[in-house]
Amino acid sequence: MSLVLSVNIGRPLHQSIPRRRATGIGKEPVAMISVADPGRKRIEDGAGVSGVAGDFIGDGRHHGGSEQAVYAVAVEELAYWAEELGRELPPGAFGENLTTTGIDVDAAEVGDRWRVGSAVLEVTGPRVPCATFAARMGEPRWVKRFAERGRAGAYFRVIEGGEIRPGDEIAVARSGSGIDVPTTLRAFMGDADAARTVLAAGLYEGKDQRTLVKTAARA
Repeated sequence: MSLVLSVNIGRPLHQSIPRRRATGIGKEPVAMISVADPGRKRIEDGAGVSGVAGDFIGDGRHHGGSEQAVYAVAVEELAYWAEELGRELPPGAFGENLTTTGIDVDAAEVGDRWRVGSAVLEVTGPRVPCATFAARMGEPRWVKRFAERGRAGAYFRVIEGGEIRPGDEIAVARSGSGIDVPTTLRAFMGDADAARTVLAAGLYEGKDQRTLVKTAARA
């Protein structure tokens, strides 16, 4: 059965890398989260906007907003990395809002819809690793290692707002887009063939589309 194992939100945490500022990447389990469409990426009161009420986002220019409203990672993936790194990785360790069990998050395709709790979420793409994530993990070559693994978890937009709790079942309606999370991650990490595949599906627009077009043009 596909379930939510944990729901997590981040409080402001200061770290010096990549710049000395607060980040919400260190998330902790809570009893319930309320999700809603936060609108476009922006900065309000010095922070970004999350689709999860009470979830802090330090870098509002690059994170948060409708297309990155909620982030999910499978606990099975946390277990893989815990064994690889020889350290405990509890729910929320990767900065995810939803820690799932019994579902292959990375097999999700862009456009898939998840009904979970009283909310409906839609897959928008992968989590692209960044310097803040690398600093959080404190592991050598973390961005490269994480990207090469290719199982980055999925971002979602909120189609219907609602509440999500641990133990809620996840019901998936497939989009049939054929563009899974690992393919999209490779595209955004600079793989020209993957970028052409994603572009051909016509799933992205704006800045994301321009990034893919530039990557796809490489020989």
